[in-house]
Amino acid sequence: MVYDLLIAPFVEFPFMKRALVGGIAISLGAAPIGVFLMLRRMSLIGDAMAHAILPGAAIGFLIGGLTIGTMTLGGLIAGLGVALASGVVARSTLVKEDMALAAFYLISLALGVTLISASRNNIDVLALLFGSILALDDATLLLIVSAASLTLAALALGYRGILMECLDPGFAAGVSRFGSIFHLGFLVLVVLNLVAGFHALGTLLVVGIMMLPAGTARLWSDDVAGMIGIAIPVALVSNLAGLMVSYHLGLASGPAIILVAGGLYALSLALAPHGLLRPLLPKRHLEA
Repeated sequence: MVYDLLIAPFVEFPFMKRALVGGIAISLGAAPIGVFLMLRRMSLIGDAMAHAILPGAAIGFLIGGLTIGTMTLGGLIAGLGVALASGVVARSTLVKEDMALAAFYLISLALGVTLISASRNNIDVLALLFGSILALDDATLLLIVSAASLTLAALALGYRGILMECLDPGFAAGVSRFGSIFHLGFLVLVVLNLVAGFHALGTLLVVGIMMLPAGTARLWSDDVAGMIGIAIPVALVSNLAGLMVSYHLGLASGPAIILVAGGLYALSLALAPHGLLRPLLPKRHLEA
């Protein structure tokens, strides 16, 4: 019974194995990035950047078809272009960064949908928007694993600088001339994980596997390392449980994964030490 429910799908079907490996890689790379986005209060900005990669992916499709290279390159260029353009506008005009990013994101999203609708090629719009993690091929899987590996290596090498720049950008700029480099590098990691993850979860859902585990972790810990240590297992469980729910109930895999992550977040809201029930819990000694 346990074997048929939990193990058999991943043993008997190669597409489930690929989906599981892809989900694990996305979790390892995206969940820590989500924690840093949350610390910078950029959660919705991550969502905007996820939508901004759509025109690049669409142009890549028009040039090279459904090939991993052109769509990935197009998504990277579009995402980084929107992030850099919004930063330039925010620093050169009276427009704040969130408004600049919102404007570029809306233009990019509209442009992407227009390009897709104007194309006479047969492209699955739902796959671009909501992903198709069960259809991962070897090339896409290699891209996702490579993005996760590069992200973990970059976070390990630049952890202190990225953390300082996230918690106090002004202080980071005052004590080090590398503050802007850490900020730009972090944005590159955000876009890289969004582009890698969109092949599996789509542009509308990929940010969910970044932010929902991060939000869940924040409810259980107020330590950055602790949040990362919680966010990654939450993302892993969400992917595993979502794939099993999708397989056994015949539901779309990407939305199922995000719904599981949302369920864990809702459960944490009720039960976690920093959740909604905290005012009702008995106070510790000398705690106000």
